[in-house]
Amino acid sequence: MSLRPSSFAILGAGLMGRLLAVELARQGHRVDVFDAGSAAAEHSAARVAAAMLAPLAESAITTPGVVRMGRHALGRWPQLLAALADPVFFQQAGTLVVWHRQDAAEARRFTRQLEACQRLLPELPALRRLDGQALAQAEPALADRFAQGLYLPGEGQLDNRQLLAALATQLERLAVRVHWHTPQSPAGLAPGAAGQPDWVLDCRGLGAKAEWPALRGVRGEVARVHAPDVTLQRPTRLLHPRYPIYIAPKEEHLFVIGATEIESDELSPASVRSTLELLSAAYAVHPGFAEGRILELAVQCRPALPDNLPAIRQPRKGVLEINGLYRHGFMIAPALLDVTLELLNTGQSALAQDFDLALAPAPGPAQPPARRRDMDMTQA
Repeated sequence: MSLRPSSFAILGAGLMGRLLAVELARQGHRVDVFDAGSAAAEHSAARVAAAMLAPLAESAITTPGVVRMGRHALGRWPQLLAALADPVFFQQAGTLVVWHRQDAAEARRFTRQLEACQRLLPELPALRRLDGQALAQAEPALADRFAQGLYLPGEGQLDNRQLLAALATQLERLAVRVHWHTPQSPAGLAPGAAGQPDWVLDCRGLGAKAEWPALRGVRGEVARVHAPDVTLQRPTRLLHPRYPIYIAPKEEHLFVIGATEIESDELSPASVRSTLELLSAAYAVHPGFAEGRILELAVQCRPALPDNLPAIRQPRKGVLEINGLYRHGFMIAPALLDVTLELLNTGQSALAQDFDLALAPAPGPAQPPARRRDMDMTQA
């Protein structure tokens, strides 16, 4: 079943909301977007992110289904970016993982986790163990600083803020009606009724907590640093038992540095302690950060469900809720986009099966309970 020309109200103009709005408008549907903030996405977790696409690296803390979503996204992002009018920095030069000698035990544990995931998912590129010489060849900026490391080929990253801006521009080009500073909830809409949209897609993240009480905030703190003396060529992760960090190099010596993950939905400024630990660890990776300039210390909360996995559910006819992207937003958003488009177009999703993605059908008589991997919306 192909989706007839329809009208959509998309709630939330973060990463998922913008991707869905652009794709649906490109397909010829009427799209309205409602967001509590502005085109700058100041309330979105997507604005405060490193936007790394690292499924193997993330396999240490997530499930094979999410890893498969990440692999899917690595193929989809170039296609999605090519369709935008404005350029967006995208890189697929792998991930480098390093550690200090005293943290060798942590490195062995991490390596075992990655190798276990590779045994489950043999389609993943094999990690490479690097000695000091090989590490220096792979990343000359770290020559003589670490005795060994890991190289995870095929992984990538993009520039999150360039992407959000490019998507906002594309919405204008596609004549999408975007209602900034206009929060909306599904309760205020009656999909299918006269004068109402055919579908409501709720992508509000933590803004949907009233409708999805299981959502919780996971606070992240990120530094944006301009460091002309640092020439890292790819995202680099430092293993540490207490404060592991990642350093994602963007264009023109801009680096996004993050680590903290705090079980809290509190949005006060970054603490002195976490900032010191974050920047001290970055300096330990490369001393050139000492003369860098801190452009921003940003804080935001990622929307997470109890199992830290994403989910799509249909609480009532004509309403889809896409949420729980946790720390994997950019890594899994294209997969969730494609699953949602399959559901809207056919009422089913083969991709959701591949990704072990939780789908919950609309409530009704004789519906099986709890989380499912299929959703029949052919009658919706």
